[in-house]
Amino acid sequence: MTELPRKTSVIAFVLLYIAYCISYIDRAAISLALAQIGKDFNLQAADLGIVISAFFLGYAAMQVPGGWLSDRFGSKYVVIVTIVMWSLFTAFTSLAWSLISLIAIRFIFGIAEGGFPPASIRAIAEVFKKDSRPKMSGLLLSSNYAGSMVAPLIMAPLILWLGWRHAFNAIGIAGIVFAVVYFVFVPYLGRPGKADAGAPVKAESRAPMRELMKNPLLWQLMVVWFGLSCVNKGLDSWMPLYLLQQRGLDLKTVGVLAPIPFVMATIATAMGGWVMTTFFSEREKYLLIGSSALTGIFLYAMYKSETITMLIAFQSLVYFFKSFVLASVIALPTKLLRDDQIGSGVGMVNLGGQSAGFVAPVAIGFIVTGTGSFDAAFGFLVAMTALSVVVAATISTAQPKLVAQPA
Repeated sequence: MTELPRKTSVIAFVLLYIAYCISYIDRAAISLALAQIGKDFNLQAADLGIVISAFFLGYAAMQVPGGWLSDRFGSKYVVIVTIVMWSLFTAFTSLAWSLISLIAIRFIFGIAEGGFPPASIRAIAEVFKKDSRPKMSGLLLSSNYAGSMVAPLIMAPLILWLGWRHAFNAIGIAGIVFAVVYFVFVPYLGRPGKADAGAPVKAESRAPMRELMKNPLLWQLMVVWFGLSCVNKGLDSWMPLYLLQQRGLDLKTVGVLAPIPFVMATIATAMGGWVMTTFFSEREKYLLIGSSALTGIFLYAMYKSETITMLIAFQSLVYFFKSFVLASVIALPTKLLRDDQIGSGVGMVNLGGQSAGFVAPVAIGFIVTGTGSFDAAFGFLVAMTALSVVVAATISTAQPKLVAQPA
């Protein structure tokens, strides 16, 4: 792969970072608007959980296809198409007239956005050298939480000022404008077909999905990230409503408090790839075990906290340690896979995480509806951290490479 000028790599990285932030603002908008949407459509908690989960069902389904497309054709146009499509369906959310229409729009919105994460990591592989990819991938993923941190600060005032329908229109238009900027400033690097050494990869050796499906480590990473993503997606989706209903806060206060834990998550994810490669090289399982266990401990402390201050403090620690898991499970494929497998491998691992985005919100919705409180919901999330600890403990780090390099 031809080395790009540093300026081009930096511009591509910055635009990918902004694109990720926009995607998280768009998806966080529904959580902040849940109270108003529920009132307008007369929906119960279980109904709202289905609305949230519909997005993640479509989103999860596109992880592997999106990675395969970016491996096959290069990342640029996959990134642009996903930005345009998710922005359109963000705006289309404002047209919903019933529960069924809202579920359908959010499901298609999820499909539209689902190809972006693996394509963005594929783009990192295109513009950075192999030894820099784990660190740059972790740094890019910190945009997930930077976007989630900014989202309430942008969306809460927009919803209060414009109403939830016009707020969705505004951010949808902004996304389409950004897609044009990305098209202009990021070069098309063509179909990836060469390894780092510059030797062509023969067509018959390029069977990434068959090789990846046989790889136990990718399946283990998928399950570990599924468990921690249940915490991630569960809290992201339901914390605003929990603070409004269970803790008695107003939307303006929630808009101020909700971003605070994402500051810690942004820091942890940004440094996660560096921590993994510097201190846990060939021992990544211990980083995954420790981070998953601490996530569960602080999640329980968050549930038991008696004051809003302590709740936000413990939630910040939850987000800090779970973000090390995110950085590690996504950075590992960029470290160990061939260039023509990175998009597909990341898509496979992220399939586990995004499947949790379907499972956790709807599970919490039914738990809250059935019990009348969030108590059992927190128990469910703690159990998911235990699942991640157990599976992480089975990972073997003895192998230096996930797959053999092609001859």
